[in-house]
Amino acid sequence: MNFNIDPSVFEEIANEIKSDDSPVGIDAKKTHVIIIQKLQAIEERLRKIEEKLEDLDN
Repeated sequence: MNFNIDPSVFEEIANEIKSDDSPVGIDAKKTHVIIIQKLQAIEERLRKIEEKLEDLDN
């Protein structure tokens, strides 16, 4: 797997989820909300792709 990420994008995400109050340095709740939101967006895109594929089959 290739996990290369643009350094500026990495810093933007890191700054968004960081928390000085957390023992691990990130806000776990905020991090999970971002992950869930992204998964929902991916799921919606996949649904639309599947619908288009079904239309091609018909």
